[in-house]
Amino acid sequence: MSGHSSHGSHEFAGTARQFAIVWGWLVALTLVEVYLAYIHLAVITTLLLLIGLSVIKAGLIMAYFMHLKFEKFSLVLALVPALLICIGLMTLIFPDSFRVLELGAR
Repeated sequence: MSGHSSHGSHEFAGTARQFAIVWGWLVALTLVEVYLAYIHLAVITTLLLLIGLSVIKAGLIMAYFMHLKFEKFSLVLALVPALLICIGLMTLIFPDSFRVLELGAR
């Protein structure tokens, strides 16, 4: 029964203030995304800005709310390639999104 105490303690490095600040940035970035949807920019510009802001938000979520900022570097090295693959796939699929502009009610 003493086996339970042999486990290392999982210390949590984030503070409530730090998480509130990150949450505030996520809300602010979301408001910017909503604003971009209502102003009339070129489609390519809007899409690139929205994708860029989404990548920033995903990075904040992974770093703070998924605690990757506080994890060992080896875990980060295991998960970052998956993020890079996702970004690469989005880049490959992105040109096909312009097909939607050609579709319409007939």
